[in-house]
Amino acid sequence: MTAAARRPGLSHQNGDCSMEVCYQLPVLPLDRPVPKHVLSRRGAISFSSSSSLFGGPDPRKLSQRRGGISYDSSDQTALYIRMLGDVRIRSRVGFEPEPRSSHPYLLVDFRLLHYRPGRAGPVSARGVRRLLSFQRYRHPSRSACRQPNRSQLCVLDQDYAGQAKCMLERAGSWSFDIFLFDRLTNGNSLVTLTAHLFNHYGLIELFQLDMVKLHRFLVMIQEDYRRQNPYHNAVHAADVTQAMYCYLQEPKLVSSLTSFDILLGLLAAATHDLDHPGVNQPFLVKTQHYLAALYQNSSVLENHHWRSAVGLLRQSGLLDHLPAEDRQSLERRLGSLILATDINRQNEYLSQFRSHLDRGDLNLENSAHRHLILQMALKCADICNPCRPWELSKQWSERVTQEFFQQGDVEKKHNLEVSPFCDSQSNTIADIQTGFMSYVVEPLFSEWARFSNTQLSRAMLRHLDLNKAHWTDEMDPKTHPQGNQGS
Repeated sequence: MTAAARRPGLSHQNGDCSMEVCYQLPVLPLDRPVPKHVLSRRGAISFSSSSSLFGGPDPRKLSQRRGGISYDSSDQTALYIRMLGDVRIRSRVGFEPEPRSSHPYLLVDFRLLHYRPGRAGPVSARGVRRLLSFQRYRHPSRSACRQPNRSQLCVLDQDYAGQAKCMLERAGSWSFDIFLFDRLTNGNSLVTLTAHLFNHYGLIELFQLDMVKLHRFLVMIQEDYRRQNPYHNAVHAADVTQAMYCYLQEPKLVSSLTSFDILLGLLAAATHDLDHPGVNQPFLVKTQHYLAALYQNSSVLENHHWRSAVGLLRQSGLLDHLPAEDRQSLERRLGSLILATDINRQNEYLSQFRSHLDRGDLNLENSAHRHLILQMALKCADICNPCRPWELSKQWSERVTQEFFQQGDVEKKHNLEVSPFCDSQSNTIADIQTGFMSYVVEPLFSEWARFSNTQLSRAMLRHLDLNKAHWTDEMDPKTHPQGNQGS
């Protein structure tokens, strides 16, 4: 019998020091009282008979059931026991639930990639419906249906809830560690953070939002991000939402944005990459993906994210109480924000923004100008990783490169031309990141600094310079002879 030892610890890898959340579950025979040394406070323990902690030679052969015990320090006996049909999978750090998405997804299903309406093939009807973005396959949320929620904490501990709450008090800090926050919330960082920001800005009362519908909507958003993606997943959406919150606090925006602008900005940040397939637009086009045909090879992913977001808004009924004209206006403007994240249109938006700054004619009392600022803020939030502190920026760089290389491996496997930056044999993280920082990130954030001219904007540029120097030092000396000076 062992007591639960659950505490944040320091993990040192490659010279970096980062917070890790470690779990050790107690082994609790169900026919014995809970020991005193476990009863330090009122709490609960959940467990699974499919876990190796139950001592079976092959846990997969055990009946897959889940349960929980609540107890009180004044009583050594279990107060409540429940058993539910469920499965949990043990991971390297603690326990994590099965993927919350209701549809299993492999990286690429070429039956779907080559599907065209009217052409016979092995594609299932459900697969086709899954690809129809605006008329998407509508799966019921587990929370809404009151089915067992697999995203519940395996070990319920008020300490971790308290740590997450403390982090939310600093949600406007540029050094906010979204990875730690995601662990503390058991993979629910997007739901938790977005709900907090809605409450912080008073949007729930102001727009008379139903709390049940809001929670259902946020859970559906989080479920529609594909956890299999190393980069384009719900944690990235939470990170972009946190960055958007930082920008919304900039003095010029605080004094000019309306509550409707703030609502739009947060919604766009949370949904801007909804249902991202983990591959880029050129891949969808050259594989004749149905989405590429649907959106005529123009902003394919961004259109899909927007239509998916609108579909979930309508499915949840979150805004059904608003006048139809207001709902339609919000949906259009939401699309305008999400479409602005198309990296292929970067120069278009940047030139427009730069021209306004050169002329000095930005008037934030003008709704069109405010909307342009929201577009630029979302664009910055979407690619702000190189402007984060090195410990955070490095993790994001590794994740996005891993996703690139996964796409490249699929392209090689199917004898397709390998997309730029996706060949693990000819590209490195350092090469990709230094080029991205120089040609995409720096021009955008330099103009944003001209506009905001705040401590935050200057700090982001400093982080960008430092991170770029880090990657330059790691570049291959064979292709960049000066890359390893000082190493």
